Amino acid sequence: MAVAEKMNRFMEKSSWIRKMFEEGARLKKIHGEDKVFDFSLGNPNVPPPDIVGEKLLELLQRNDPGLHAYMPNAGHFSTRSAMSAYFCQEFCLSMAGEQVVVTCGAAGGLNIIFKALLDPGDEVLCPAPYFVEYGFYADNHGGVLKSVPAQEPDFNLDLERMEQEIGPRTKIVLINSPNNPTGQVYPEETIARLGEILKAKSSRFGHVIYLVSDEPYRKIVYDNCRVPCVFNHYANSLITSSYSKELSLPGERIGFVALSPSAQEGNKIIDALTLANRILGFVNAPSLMQRLVEQLQGVCVDIGLYKGKRDRLAAALSGFGYEVAVPRGAFYLFPKSPIPDDQEFVRMLQEENILCVPGSGFAGPGFFRIAYCVDDATIEGALPGFERAMKRCTGR
Repeated sequence: MAVAEKMNRFMEKSSWIRKMFEEGARLKKIHGEDKVFDFSLGNPNVPPPDIVGEKLLELLQRNDPGLHAYMPNAGHFSTRSAMSAYFCQEFCLSMAGEQVVVTCGAAGGLNIIFKALLDPGDEVLCPAPYFVEYGFYADNHGGVLKSVPAQEPDFNLDLERMEQEIGPRTKIVLINSPNNPTGQVYPEETIARLGEILKAKSSRFGHVIYLVSDEPYRKIVYDNCRVPCVFNHYANSLITSSYSKELSLPGERIGFVALSPSAQEGNKIIDALTLANRILGFVNAPSLMQRLVEQLQGVCVDIGLYKGKRDRLAAALSGFGYEVAVPRGAFYLFPKSPIPDDQEFVRMLQEENILCVPGSGFAGPGFFRIAYCVDDATIEGALPGFERAMKRCTGR
């Protein structure tokens, strides 16, 4: 067999997002681009702020020596310092550039964290639903992903259940806030209580359990919501994020890992993250993008554009009879499927040329995900099909 048996198994259960994206390409060839309403992929459609292009052009025109050269494996120190300074400003912390490692997006960040912290058989515990690649990332480095269902209908953390599931092999608790696919932002009191649980469990089992917060949607929040900083509630925590969503630069693969300034053996962890950046082949996050984001700390796309899409779609779906919790962040809706089989319902939507992802693809069966980071015309064009699909389910 040409392909490894393990990879064959992975491909058989690989991402529903990819499958739906490919189905969209097929349908568009048949019906035309404007007749297919693709909500499958979380690919930001809001353009980057104007300053992104301006600063990029300045960098290219100036062409400083070493602009495209190799740099230390943790990234340009000036970039790391700019990132840490922004953290200090935003979260009232005291941390330095040495506590930041620049990565190839948040995905690269998670992989170097898992490489640095996991021994074979160690467990990564996360709430479900979750981004499906988490399981593959943990497996990359000998880890085992375990999930705990979140509370419905708002998808907040089920702290009681999580506390029960944390065991002697738990090495990392992984959260994603704002969450993909639900859009939930975990409240401050939830994060504070989680920190207390992890401190007690670490003491009980005689080893540190790390809290890792995956935050590429941190700035995509609505209605005066604020994402709490895990560093303020648990010492042994790490944050990974990217500029894919807040600057609409997903194809540039630029992100970072930040380590809490209070973490035990922090210098050793940073050294391990830095080495992982090299030996995993991520050497390094693109130099040009590092220089660019160094100058853009705190800059963000126009969140109001995403909010308008959220409000229009959520109100319309609710009017058609869908059960949908209005998300506080990210750019996804996660409505309840009108029938128990979410995969069958997604197939019904395909018959309306609407492409969504079943919640089963995120370990959240009974729901489906709508990525509303699309043109307004796509939303408006899809609404009659969403209404017809609901009527088919209810017999109205």
